[in-house]
Amino acid sequence: MTTPKIQLKGVTKRFGSKVVLDGVDLTVEAGESLVIIGGSGTGKSVTLKCILGLLTPDKGSIKVDGQEVTRLSSSAREQVNRKFGMLFQGAALFDSLPVWENVAFALIQGRGLGRSEAKKIALEKLAKVGLTKDVAELSPAELSGGMQKRVGLARAIAADPEIIFFDEPTTGLDPIMADVINDLIVKTVKDMGVTTLSITHDMVSARKIADKIAMLYKGKIIWCGPKSEIDRSGNEFVDQFIHGRADGPIKMEIVR
Repeated sequence: MTTPKIQLKGVTKRFGSKVVLDGVDLTVEAGESLVIIGGSGTGKSVTLKCILGLLTPDKGSIKVDGQEVTRLSSSAREQVNRKFGMLFQGAALFDSLPVWENVAFALIQGRGLGRSEAKKIALEKLAKVGLTKDVAELSPAELSGGMQKRVGLARAIAADPEIIFFDEPTTGLDPIMADVINDLIVKTVKDMGVTTLSITHDMVSARKIADKIAMLYKGKIIWCGPKSEIDRSGNEFVDQFIHGRADGPIKMEIVR
């Protein structure tokens, strides 16, 4: 049996009296694309931050390649994080740096690579996401939202990671550009043979990029399975969410 790339068991996280994660169990196999769906405030981002080491869970186990990562020293944590690439929500580019330096940021700052070598790699990665050399010298403010996402993806793959995290990859994009980015993600992941974990509330995106979908609701994974089975999950919460229906067991808290 192969070791899962990422494995969460009984992960719990609270902030004061608010329980955000309430015993999350999740397994991502090597080479698999798993998408966590769920509404706003259900704990998707907190799950991601716990895996990345930005938050420490109160209880539970998180393993990467079979290694427990919840209580690592900072240097050991850094080694684990070298396996990761990340596409942030809204691309999260540095306004003060040209595009190529944004892409090469982890190579220069984290790996100590020389600027000329880092720029060469940055240009290669920009080409992989369909951006030409002249874009490299522009500032992020000169780019459209779709181009910024492409730059964000180039940065995510710059150091040839084993695992890529996608945080709401299509937020803020029109439907056509969202589809272009989804296609680009699928192609990039396939070409690199990496493992991916994505979080989104966009079902069109989830259906496009996932092998497997897990739904997070009230701090627990309430359903997980191949994307081909989600329309017949037999779970009324999942059914309501994927069809975007106001009526159902999920009640929106509206302040009156």
